[in-house]
Amino acid sequence: MFNFLAYPMANVMLLFYNYLGNSTVAAIAALTLLINLLVLPLNLSQQRQARQMQDMQPKLQKLQKKYANDKERLAQEQMKLYQEVGINPLGGCLPLLIQLPIWFGLINAIRYCIPSTPLDLFQFSQHIYKWLPGVVGLVPLQSTFLGMDLGLPPNPVQWWSYSLPILVFATSWLQQKLLTPPTPTDDQSQTAMMNRQMQIMMPLMMIFFTLQYSTGLSIYFIISSVIRVAQHYLVRQGNDKQNDKSNS
Repeated sequence: MFNFLAYPMANVMLLFYNYLGNSTVAAIAALTLLINLLVLPLNLSQQRQARQMQDMQPKLQKLQKKYANDKERLAQEQMKLYQEVGINPLGGCLPLLIQLPIWFGLINAIRYCIPSTPLDLFQFSQHIYKWLPGVVGLVPLQSTFLGMDLGLPPNPVQWWSYSLPILVFATSWLQQKLLTPPTPTDDQSQTAMMNRQMQIMMPLMMIFFTLQYSTGLSIYFIISSVIRVAQHYLVRQGNDKQNDKSNS
């Protein structure tokens, strides 16, 4: 399953490995940058929408005070406001739905490039793109990084490998915090409750994946979160400059 993504990812990883000094970490990092570049329009759209949601908070708070005793009317007025501004409050779920197949594809790609069984090695050998320069004969890739085996999940034998899932959780939590519009604690609307749940559920989901699958996946998660945090600040800086021009 998801081999339609895993095989191309694995071959691109081999290509990067060949040109980046036979470094598996560098190959995973380069593949991460490529994937994030491909989904950049979606991520930027999500971040702009999150910024718009932050700007809408005063209007939403007014509606909450006005219809405090009428939850049904409040929900209707909030949806009306979202439609006027052109925001889908559930749009933040779309990047997650797109990322899930990528995650599973990458899990298999790492498994094929750093095979733990002869079956994995044989299966991938039939799908190596031999027309790519220098990829034939590379598998299995060098799997050791800082004494950790990138092809294995974090484990007690290599106890320091648990530091990567911790970094995954921290960077994912920061990313989610920055991209989630702030909501008052007394806001019990469906959107607000979903946003608060996502702030903790996404990092927990990430750390679950990193504990279950190869350590190399942690490299992808950490770099992806750092990229999205940087994108957030760039988008915010661009919006602030645009607002300054509009006010001047």
